[in-house]
Amino acid sequence: MTLMEFFGCTFIAFGPPLALFIFTIARDPLRVIVLTASAFFWLLALLLSSILWFAVVPLRTELAFGLVFSVLIQECMRLAFYKLLRKADEGLRKVALMGQETGNARMINNPHTLAYVSGLGFGLMSGAFSLINVLADMSGPGTIGLKGDSSQFFITSAFLTLCFILLHTFWGIVFFSAWDKRKFWQVAIIVALHMLVSGLTFLNGMNPPVYLGTLIPAYVVMLCMMIWAFVSVGGTTRSLKAFFSCKTLDATYDLD
Repeated sequence: MTLMEFFGCTFIAFGPPLALFIFTIARDPLRVIVLTASAFFWLLALLLSSILWFAVVPLRTELAFGLVFSVLIQECMRLAFYKLLRKADEGLRKVALMGQETGNARMINNPHTLAYVSGLGFGLMSGAFSLINVLADMSGPGTIGLKGDSSQFFITSAFLTLCFILLHTFWGIVFFSAWDKRKFWQVAIIVALHMLVSGLTFLNGMNPPVYLGTLIPAYVVMLCMMIWAFVSVGGTTRSLKAFFSCKTLDATYDLD
């Protein structure tokens, strides 16, 4: 039973992101490099957050303190990675031309692709670290809820991890677009939403835990960010209808 729960929750949390990786990133070496680099920047954010938490001894027991600074450091590292990509733009163009691959050329010419790949890298690493210990405990031996604990903890953790992975992807797209257009108020909204959704996880620690109070608002925010990211990359109702009808837009139509 525990093994079934382990695989079920693993596929819930990482199934859709893995599909995104396989179909949109895995075949392009340059995208894989960018995704790996963005994941490394998230690890740097985790390292800096850990150092700060360890250095400030009186506040080690205050989870709210750790959450606030962890979110701020993550967004700072997202900004640092954005700056790095923009400075390395010329080098990436040369690599794309040397490779002579149309996928690489499209990636460099379309900055939204870089934002998507880096956001997914952030999300995958965030999801791996947030759920890996839970999955280790989930694999057994033991029975969920044996000592009166909620039997919904594991599946809630899986759905929440999936939500954060997708949120990081959408946040990355909107964040990059906002900095390109110098719309800093959008950056502030992203930081605030990141803080909000992260703060909702405190409801899971209540007695009894309020899982729906965490999941429902988090997924509402995710849906709103998905629409915002779609609009940020130039998506319209026309392009959406073309996607679902498997039709190609006219060559003269410009998403930008």
